[in-house]
Amino acid sequence: MTITKERKTAVISEYRRSPEDTGSPDVQVAVLTTKINTLTEHLRSHMKDHAGRRGLLMMVSRRRQLLEYVKRSDPQRYLDLIGRLNLRK
Repeated sequence: MTITKERKTAVISEYRRSPEDTGSPDVQVAVLTTKINTLTEHLRSHMKDHAGRRGLLMMVSRRRQLLEYVKRSDPQRYLDLIGRLNLRK
């Protein structure tokens, strides 16, 4: 259900803004999106996993908060980020 260390490292290197960046909102949103997609696939086959569903809802909420922050601080970066992640507005 969780993402591997290698996959997380690849996502971080793809979305970071500088070579030392590991915690910018862009990176956090990308990692959360990867986790959300993995958990969504898990829940398709395990429909009665209510604890997993609760975790999914918490992650979606956290991602929404981070995206709102990015949208407030830099609208163009927000549009680029949701375009790269294939997210709806």
